[in-house]
This record gives sequence, C-alpha cells and structure tokens, in this order.
Amino acid sequence: MKVAILSGSVYGTAEEVARHAVVILEAAGLQAWHNPRATMADVQAYAPDALVAVTSTTGMGELPDNLQPLYCALREQLPGALRGLPGAVIALGDASYGDTFCAGGEQMRELFVELGVREVLPMLPLDASESVTPESDAEPWLAELVAALRG
Repeated sequence: MKVAILSGSVYGTAEEVARHAVVILEAAGLQAWHNPRATMADVQAYAPDALVAVTSTTGMGELPDNLQPLYCALREQLPGALRGLPGAVIALGDASYGDTFCAGGEQMRELFVELGVREVLPMLPLDASESVTPESDAEPWLAELVAALRG
C-alpha cells in the first residue's frame, strides 16, 4: 500500500512528525512518500492508496504556508482518484490558543471529507503545551493507522 503523507509546518515540528511517520509506516511494510512542498502533480504521480496529513496551525488558525498551495489545488480540483481512499490527520497545535487549537488539522479533515477520503482514525491532536516529543507521542496512533490500513 502506498501512503502519501502531506505536511504543513512553520518551524519544522510537523515535518519531523511526518518524516517519523514515514519511518514507522515503512518499518511496518507499507510504502510511504513525503514531500513537504508537494504539488498536486506530485501527489497524482505518486498515485497513493491512502492519505495522511500532518500539519501545524499558524496565525489565526490557518494552515502553514508550505501546505496552502496544495490545499487550495485539492479544493479547487477535487481529484476523483482520491475518492474512497483511507485517510487520517495528525494536527499539531498549542491548547493555550483556545479556539484555534489544531485548526489546521481540522481544515485538512474537512478537505478530506470534500475529497471523499474515508477517515480511518480520529484526528490525533498533539499539544505543544503538554509535550516536547510529538514524534514519539504519535507512535501509538501510527501503529493504529497501520492496523487500520491493513484492515
């Protein structure tokens, strides 16, 4: 199974989580692809069997700049090849920001719904105010993801 990992990061933490997810998924025997500057053409060329988004939240609840172009392209084009694929989201945020906590992840969940991507696990919110090791904090969830994708 080919898993495309889409990431949006401001300071690099979400990108580190995405790279760690590649290692975990590949160790489990899945193919994983991650490009923090992925374009629509990149995703289509990879032809994934599943999608994972790993994103932080910036500003007033927006997606990071490096994910915005892909997000917009996916929303505008709604590629049919993604309909029905399994997917899941890891969201990084800081709960002290209240209403915008993990809002970038929520935007990706909403986009996945629009694309017809099937959510196979609830979104994993990682709170920067509670953890300094988001990569390892994501490992149990990633193990569940592997099981769900193999299901």
